[in-house]
Amino acid sequence: MKAFLDYLQYEKRASVHTVDSYRVDLEQFAAFELAEYGKDSILLAETAEVRSWMIKLMEEGLTARSVGRKVSALRAFFRYHFKMKNVASNPMEAVTAPKTAKRLPQYVEESDMANLFKEDLFEDTYEGWRDRLVIELFYVTGMRLSELINIKRSDIDMYDGSVKVLGKRNKERVIPFSPRVKNVIVKYLQFFDEKYPGNPKNSFIFVAPNSNKIYPKAVYRIVTKYLDLVTTIDKRSPHVLRHTFATHMLNHGADLNAIKEILGHSSLAATQVYTHNSIEKLKNIYNQAHPRA
Repeated sequence: MKAFLDYLQYEKRASVHTVDSYRVDLEQFAAFELAEYGKDSILLAETAEVRSWMIKLMEEGLTARSVGRKVSALRAFFRYHFKMKNVASNPMEAVTAPKTAKRLPQYVEESDMANLFKEDLFEDTYEGWRDRLVIELFYVTGMRLSELINIKRSDIDMYDGSVKVLGKRNKERVIPFSPRVKNVIVKYLQFFDEKYPGNPKNSFIFVAPNSNKIYPKAVYRIVTKYLDLVTTIDKRSPHVLRHTFATHMLNHGADLNAIKEILGHSSLAATQVYTHNSIEKLKNIYNQAHPRA
């Protein structure tokens, strides 16, 4: 297991979150193999045993999506060890993940986002400007949570109005931002320098009280706090603001390939999911407006 996880982390350059998720999935399957079949190595697993584990997970109430993710972990694990010739055959070749229902990405309505900034819900304090900048960057650039918490001052080009982020698999990209966001950055950094006068000029722009970079949970709390004030959608997270950015861009005629580049997607298929939101919106408008709908 360690050899595979090291390969995932150092050669495939998978994120820490992905490595941890795969580790948990593999450990769960290892415990199942030992308890049900007395096998102390998952390299000894057979196809029927994997299918039995999948059935057990679904009987315990896991969704098809969650089971599918665990199957993906096993698939990658055995593909690696088959390539390394540590197993004679790959038991995952005959395993099919359960089908999952397609879910449209949730997003915040444009009117709700407008209200969030119009109602002046952010205080004129360090915390208030920090919170505003967090929300603005997610909504205006569509960046990921991991990208936001790793932004340093040197990554921001105030002249060009752009920010450099390090995405998945250490892929760098530059995202433009609006003049309004530039003003928010300037105001926030004034408060930042007053609060942390000894911080190096190339520090992370969002920090915890100990001056280290901000924790993901803290960013989640900020986003949830403000979205709670303007929307009733089920999910209120940084990723929802990423969905919101893409959906609003598409609704206003942005080119799909341009959105793909800004989001840092490796394939257009990942970006195309947002077209479904636009189609659903058109259907709703049609059904409400057409006399014979």
